[in-house]
Amino acid sequence: MSSRFRQFYTLTKPRVVQLIVFCALIGMVLAVPGLPTLDDVRLAAIACLGIWLVAGAAAVFNCLVEKGIDAKMRRTQMRATAQGELSDWQTLLFAAILCALGSWMLYRWVNPLTMWLTFATFVGYAVIYTVILKPLTPQNIVIGGASGAMPPVLGWAAMTGQVGPEALILFLIIFLWTPPHFWALALYRVEDYRKSGLPMLPVTHGNAFTRLQILLYTFILFAACLMPFVYGMSSWLYLAAAVVLSAGFCIYGFRLWREYSDALARKTFRFSLIHLSALFAALLIDHYVF
Repeated sequence: MSSRFRQFYTLTKPRVVQLIVFCALIGMVLAVPGLPTLDDVRLAAIACLGIWLVAGAAAVFNCLVEKGIDAKMRRTQMRATAQGELSDWQTLLFAAILCALGSWMLYRWVNPLTMWLTFATFVGYAVIYTVILKPLTPQNIVIGGASGAMPPVLGWAAMTGQVGPEALILFLIIFLWTPPHFWALALYRVEDYRKSGLPMLPVTHGNAFTRLQILLYTFILFAACLMPFVYGMSSWLYLAAAVVLSAGFCIYGFRLWREYSDALARKTFRFSLIHLSALFAALLIDHYVF
């Protein structure tokens, strides 16, 4: 992999985009009763690629807008935009190409609804969240989380041409998962955020208040994670996984609230990733087993 290609590729935030596509794929799979046909697989593959391209474009645009902030934070200071190794025009052109190509693929080979929802998600993250909300309010993660919660909706729309209540339940789970996930990160990266000038909750309201919010959100998230079973989307297999995973997240939230340490905040952040991935994997397995 050439140095320049690696620079562009890194700006797409591959790990984040992989999780986005995985969540979209869950929506696609759950939207198709039984085993998928070859046409379903082809449609899902094209939709995943289109969503990956647009999500990658949003990540690149985010890096462009926040290059000054990224340069002040240890976690992001090595990005090519923060280092000045890529010009603004190069970065913007790359984002535009990814967004245009992904949108065209979704419109041409999937359906217009998926394209417009995906493009709206791009605008929500790259413009409304990155440009407006993130530098203005400590509730940026809560409000901006709507964009991050869209992938299952995009996946559902790709396979059915509509947005069903099942997709909205998946949206709600990710929407409620996002604040405790990012606030755990912000707790042990608080000095970076303070230097950057971003009004993250630990900076504006303090460590103790943020820990309480994380705990409260894990309780609400627990209830939301039961909804696929209550609505009839899943069986006892998913329910068992949801209870264990959500109880684990609540325990981490409780421990963090009672006695803080950077190490525990890191563990909470890492567990939140396991929680969402394993929860959706359980939903996927349940869909085919029962």
